[in-house]
Parts: sequence; C-alpha cells; structure tokens
Amino acid sequence: MNSSAWQKSSYSAAHDECVEVRATGGLVELRESDDADIVIRTVPARFATLLQGAKTGQFDHHTH
Repeated sequence: MNSSAWQKSSYSAAHDECVEVRATGGLVELRESDDADIVIRTVPARFATLLQGAKTGQFDHHTH
C-alpha cells in the first residue's frame, strides 16, 4: 500500500458503512466511513499483525 487515497474493502460493495484504510507519511490510517472524523494511526508492522489476527480468527469471539 503506497497511496494516500482512502481505500475500502471490495466486500463493502456500494455500501457506505465500511472501514477505510490508507498509507500516508509512513503510517497506516483507518477510519469508519460514516464517522470520518475519527482516524486511528499505526505503523505498518502493527497493521500487518492486526490483519493476520483477523485472518486467523483471533477476534471472532467479539462477534457473538
């Protein structure tokens, strides 16, 4: 990821309720599309760890 434009998941389709992500200034930023004033910033390594945890189901217990 090397673009400062906000990107949303292809799973979001045409819906406006999604998480958006971008890389800017050496950081990764995340925001909720319907509350764009709140932005979470982290370093790429921590973002990669978050994605890996999501892929392996580490956070699935929060959905029940």
